[in-house]
Amino acid sequence: MVKLPVTKVASAHVAPVYMNKAATVQKALSIIDEAARNGAELVVFPESFIPGFPVWAALWAPIYNHDWFKIMVENSLLIDGPEIDAIRAAAKRHGVFISLGFSESTEVSVGCIWNSNIIIGDDGEILNHHRKLVPTFYEKMVWAAGDGKGLQVVDTKIGKIGALICGENTNPLAKYSLAAQGEQIHISAWPAIWPTRKPGLKNFNNLEANRIRASSHCFEAKVFGIISAGFMDQNMIDCLSKHADQDALDVLLNTPRAATQFITPTGEVIGDTLQNEEGIAYATFDLSACIEPKQYHDIVGYYNRYDVFDLTVSRKRDIPAKFVDERSRTDTHQIDEISSTD
Repeated sequence: MVKLPVTKVASAHVAPVYMNKAATVQKALSIIDEAARNGAELVVFPESFIPGFPVWAALWAPIYNHDWFKIMVENSLLIDGPEIDAIRAAAKRHGVFISLGFSESTEVSVGCIWNSNIIIGDDGEILNHHRKLVPTFYEKMVWAAGDGKGLQVVDTKIGKIGALICGENTNPLAKYSLAAQGEQIHISAWPAIWPTRKPGLKNFNNLEANRIRASSHCFEAKVFGIISAGFMDQNMIDCLSKHADQDALDVLLNTPRAATQFITPTGEVIGDTLQNEEGIAYATFDLSACIEPKQYHDIVGYYNRYDVFDLTVSRKRDIPAKFVDERSRTDTHQIDEISSTD
């Protein structure tokens, strides 16, 4: 039997240069450099790290957020744009794997963006490109719905890696679809804060909610987990509070902060934990620790009933239209004629 790898992983519990894609890319490059120098083979960034999480959608009614949305669109990234190219080059230069959360734009529409994640190989190639299936709550006013194309686990020399974005880690079918591909390292990406109520009205506790969801998947799938949460720094607070009333400011300052942590296949926390300070968290995963718990419950092996349950997952990329022009039909006809004479 092939020996399962032992790997050091890093998760960037850091703030973006809020709504500034160029500056945030430079910050990402410095983090990759530091993590690689410290021996990490996988470097993970939180949800929508570039250009930052649109928490403004929670603070004000939609009619007040047109300017914010325009800024968000202008600072979102094309999958084949120079910013992604720079991150890919860093992965190749340092020989590390990278998971990057970013807001993705498209040439098809100047106003369509997705909440996306890519996994980049140590050779700089994009191994998987995922768009969040369903934007959560007020995120629906910012991002479009994704598709199943990115529900894939990538098989690498450091293990089989899968990733889901924020609330997708509440979706048991999305999680199972990754487990069913032999996932061994699960990345869950989260924002720094996720406001749902005014202070004093029992806000959504994303610290506990994130840990519960990530730990449950690690325990059920018997995988190692990386809870990669963003960080809100003073610059982000200043940007958001510039025109905030007291209620919005209270929400911003008093919503629970998320934490970056690492989880074992039995649901325990290991390695570094970062919550109220910015930095890079590290842990070491020995993937052989995934084996013994599988003896107890293997939900994609003997501990299931495929005669009772049946899951079909569509992994096709949604596209707005299919075009067949005259030249395409002519070329096809000519090819058919040539083929028929051979």
